[in-house]
Amino acid sequence: MSQSPILEANTAVSSIDLFELVESLAADFGTRAAIHDRDSSFPFENFQALHEAQLLSLTVPREFGGQDAGYATVCQVIEKIATGDASTALVLTMHYLQHSNAARTRRWHPAVYERLCRESVTGIALLNAARVEPELGTPARGGLPATIAKQTDTGWLITGHKQYTTGSPILSYFVVWARTDEEEPQVGSFLVPRDLSGVRIEKTWDHLGMRATGSHDLILEDVLIPKEYALDVHPLNTFLGSDPLKFAGGSLWLSALYQGVATAARDWLVEYLNEREPTNLGASLATLSRFQTAVGEIEALLYANQRLIYSLADDIDRGEYDTKVASQAQTVKYLATNNAIRAVDIGLELIGNPGLSKKNPLERHYRDVLCSRIHTPQNDAICLSLGKSALKITT
Repeated sequence: MSQSPILEANTAVSSIDLFELVESLAADFGTRAAIHDRDSSFPFENFQALHEAQLLSLTVPREFGGQDAGYATVCQVIEKIATGDASTALVLTMHYLQHSNAARTRRWHPAVYERLCRESVTGIALLNAARVEPELGTPARGGLPATIAKQTDTGWLITGHKQYTTGSPILSYFVVWARTDEEEPQVGSFLVPRDLSGVRIEKTWDHLGMRATGSHDLILEDVLIPKEYALDVHPLNTFLGSDPLKFAGGSLWLSALYQGVATAARDWLVEYLNEREPTNLGASLATLSRFQTAVGEIEALLYANQRLIYSLADDIDRGEYDTKVASQAQTVKYLATNNAIRAVDIGLELIGNPGLSKKNPLERHYRDVLCSRIHTPQNDAICLSLGKSALKITT
């Protein structure tokens, strides 16, 4: 299946072929992905390479030295990086998402936001949200965070426990969701630099897939941050305004990531089928019609994903979208991630034991692609929303 041509960003990196650059990085990352997966170690060297390639600033506004790349370009970069190392791609995706959303809303203190942007351009200064908690679970299901922000004369004191903080070994900043300790609490995000007293990472990440993401627990014990590090604190029932693209990026970019994982699995499978020649067959497995038909099904699934992801991303880049774009992006995520899982699953069904052997990457790709199910919004939430909309149920 042919790849969509990667779009060149109209920035400093446009002087070289962005596709070739990212493809080269992905190939390099792929040489170490199995080791990082086995050891659950963090791929620091990959982010040094991404920084040197000017790819950590892809969603930073141009006014602060960033690339300000479009949605399709970001999808393509994430997809290609994921073919080499899915864990690296996930950390990168979350970093891109934080900068993209902050750039759109501009609710952060202007000086603080500009400094974060410039740090992401000049160095390795990644950020990600810290939202999930042991008692609450995912905040997408509702509820108030147990993490407390207490206002003092010198700033905010933050105390709490967050789980699944993707990228924690390398993050420079955590965007922590918390509530104030007022009688009528407010909620919002608070920027917490990792080098402050009271910040601790508890190494808890031991997952089936995405093992190199360093998604450990974040422990905050009376961490004092400046007042201007309160990013968007507001009363519980305050409506902050509707941005139709607020949730679209996350759904599209995650879809691209798992498309990359499934594509890597397909590529390995094709090579294996062409090279494997059982003695009783006297030819490669690729010559058998059963295998050809199954690979054809994989091709169809991946083609559908490419069309879904990039047609919507291109619409967004052209400004041809409406208020339903977030729902449309979530629908793409539902379809694309299920297609990606099915595509890898077909490969396992085809070759049996070799597909589940740790010496072969298909086993890792399968574990990684299954992680697509855990990202917000989950499948049931997407389908519930779509069903209620179709049925015109408003409650």
